[in-house]
Amino acid sequence: MRTTLQHASKLLLHCEAATPHASIPAFLCPALLRSQPVTGFPPQNLPRPKKAFSTFGRKRTPDTAIATPSPASSTPPAPQPNKRVLPVCCPGCGAPTQILASSEAGYYSLSRGAVKSYLNYDDSQTKATEDDVFTKAIKQVDNKVLEDLGLDRTKHAATPLEKPEPPIPICDRCHNLIHHSSGVPIYHPTIEAIQDTIAESPHRRNHVYHIIDAADFPMSLITNLNRALHLPQLRTQNRRSKHRVWQSGDRIAEVSFIITRSDLLAPLKEQVDRLMPYAKEVLREALGRTGRNVRLGNVSMVSAKRGWWTKEVKEDIWERGGGGWMVGKVNVGKSNLFEVVFPKGRGDQDVNVKKIRSAAEREHLKAERERLEATATSLEELVQIQSSAAEKERSLADDDGTAETPRKEEEILDDDSLLPPPRKETPYPAMPTISALPGTTASPIRIPFGNGKGELIDLPGLARSNLDTYVRPEHKLDLVMKSRITPQKQSIKPGSSLLLGGLIRITPRTPDLVFLAHPFVPIDAHVTSTEKAEGIQNRTRESGVPVITEPWAGEKMKSAGMFQLKWDVTRKQTGPLTNPVAVKLKPERLPFIVYSADVLIEGCGWVELVAQVRKPKQSADDALMGPVFPEVEVFSPEGKYVAVRPPMGASVLGGPKPKGRNERHARPRRSMKSVKAQRKPKPKGSQE
Repeated sequence: MRTTLQHASKLLLHCEAATPHASIPAFLCPALLRSQPVTGFPPQNLPRPKKAFSTFGRKRTPDTAIATPSPASSTPPAPQPNKRVLPVCCPGCGAPTQILASSEAGYYSLSRGAVKSYLNYDDSQTKATEDDVFTKAIKQVDNKVLEDLGLDRTKHAATPLEKPEPPIPICDRCHNLIHHSSGVPIYHPTIEAIQDTIAESPHRRNHVYHIIDAADFPMSLITNLNRALHLPQLRTQNRRSKHRVWQSGDRIAEVSFIITRSDLLAPLKEQVDRLMPYAKEVLREALGRTGRNVRLGNVSMVSAKRGWWTKEVKEDIWERGGGGWMVGKVNVGKSNLFEVVFPKGRGDQDVNVKKIRSAAEREHLKAERERLEATATSLEELVQIQSSAAEKERSLADDDGTAETPRKEEEILDDDSLLPPPRKETPYPAMPTISALPGTTASPIRIPFGNGKGELIDLPGLARSNLDTYVRPEHKLDLVMKSRITPQKQSIKPGSSLLLGGLIRITPRTPDLVFLAHPFVPIDAHVTSTEKAEGIQNRTRESGVPVITEPWAGEKMKSAGMFQLKWDVTRKQTGPLTNPVAVKLKPERLPFIVYSADVLIEGCGWVELVAQVRKPKQSADDALMGPVFPEVEVFSPEGKYVAVRPPMGASVLGGPKPKGRNERHARPRRSMKSVKAQRKPKPKGSQE
């Protein structure tokens, strides 16, 4: 009623300007308009209305836009084609639509072809044109051809072919990211903002999918996620531990861990599946003291690129329903995984409500339905009043096409809410924009599925690393591992160091020991002397070694600490010596021990370090001191962005692809020069 009264008061003011004795709104009594003299021009002291464009809410008609209809025009004006408006939010990044700041997310250029075709789409003209073309073509075709096609010139008329509706356009920022690989990242939200966003969920059942990147696993883990989102602690391995579900009022939430981009770890799905126990143990250590004994049955290692275990995650999202929230840091593959696991084209399938809802929830829904049916009759009268007011407002609008189609109530953007309005459910909706730029998603993207069964929400990524600030702009995208890397084995001898693009330096500190390095990073690796590597990293020495850092980054290089290779990998690294089908030696019988560790580089990858140490002669003092592990020192910008984890053994999971029989080169023939020289007769008089 408030909207109706506002429009009524506006019309009353305009009617009083033309008819001083009018005391009621004109749209409630049209006879008042017919009884007054009409001047065909607006007042001279008021400016003429200008053509405006708005993307939010309902356009309010200017005061001078209300003109008194002429009594001679008894017939209503011809209906104009329904003009479209831009979406409330960009379907690619979720940013609110705006047409003012071209450098910010959500900006739409009205001169872009995709935007113009979407706003000016009208299928009525297309149908008429295609009808004429079809009729003209039928008249020119021979009768024999028509008989072969089963057509009759007299019976078959032109079949109207509808022009395909143009898709919802994305903003200019998403367009540049997709087609030009250029853009500016957004400001990353905090974990408190994510918690406030999930708290506004309209669903009773919510499930948080914690997305973790496999490239630097577990550095992309949010260790305090459960505590920050007020979720229950993970269930422990104690057999008497009960399964607790977080419940605030009438809302329930659970958490699952998804390690995405698992195709970076091994070339085969079976090899990645065998890494699941290793991933759970590393995840327990990363969760801290409270997570060492937790149950981790809710961990999945998926690959959106290869389709590994994505079908199971999709079925899990469909069966759960409710709100599914994808939470994680930037560039962990949330948007890419979102497109693969979203249940598309399932709106017409039957929904087993009894399976996904409890009895108490069904009773609650039944009571709500009865309450809504009881109040529906009282709302019908209000709806009729609102619809009549809207029709009058459209009839009194200008003929210049400035009137816009009013948005539905659920599509209006609420400035006080952290969640955007829900999209209209379609079988195959537009998916979020996928880009290597950190911070592509600017605002939550809500896409419903299952005819109201639930929706999947892609949240903006939390801040992960600013390591790229020390890298030149043309090399920033080189820090992201896009496919599995087959590393070249690097031998680091005493007095040498491993240099990764001048950004990371690994220097052995154990004397008289050779280290083997397998860099699983998309940066060029180079082994050189420690003195030379230090000068190259600090930008105090010119060299032909490729360097990707900024000139000023040399002053920021500091030591990240000493890292020990303390994990025994003798059985994995010795090859046929301990292989059951070969020599079958036990590691205890070997005179050496192989130690290893993975040095992680945040957001980039890892370097597998291996060192072989001879077993010392055991004595009482040695038994008390324990083993001496090989050590390396790592230098990085500000001494950050580096960590260590137990070795995964990725160097033995794959490697260079063996050449086929037809690709192998034959052994070269032996040179016959010496043989021919021996057979050549010697000249006379020469000494034998």
